[in-house]
Amino acid sequence: MAALLLVALAVGLDNFGAACALGVSGAGSRRLQIAVVFGVFEAAMPLVGLLLGDSVAHGLGGRTDLVAGLILCLAGIYALVQGARAGGASDGAAGGEGPGLRRLVVLAAALSVDNLAIGFALGAYHVNVVVAALVIGVVSVGLALLGLELGSRVGARLGEWGERAGGVLLIVIGVTVAAGLL
Repeated sequence: MAALLLVALAVGLDNFGAACALGVSGAGSRRLQIAVVFGVFEAAMPLVGLLLGDSVAHGLGGRTDLVAGLILCLAGIYALVQGARAGGASDGAAGGEGPGLRRLVVLAAALSVDNLAIGFALGAYHVNVVVAALVIGVVSVGLALLGLELGSRVGARLGEWGERAGGVLLIVIGVTVAAGLL
């Protein structure tokens, strides 16, 4: 169980970073929605990975981090463009509430791509995948809530620069995920 908690913590760190960025950009009022969406994707992807099978794992290989990192970078660039164009308002959400649901789902999916491979590994090690998915999901929700709280405190100090700072932070997280550092 300790190993599973460490895995959950390791895969949840990118959610923590992204949640910090969302908190900085003003999404703190939607904490629960964001944390649950992140948690659902983090929990579901190992199950999907197990169902897809080993052949898909070999097809993705070490590219999952790269794909996830690029999507996060694009999300950060999108946040910067939207912030500059709309004076800080995000798509589908009122100003200062962070990303709309569609963008939130894309972020959550990007952050959980690496969990596909975890599903393959869990199957190979005969770990109860449902228990593992639940543990990963709960840890992810906790880390996302922590990140949102921390980010919102920083964002309150940044004021109107919060959306831009959140976009830059997403780009930095994307680069670190793509490089395999997070």
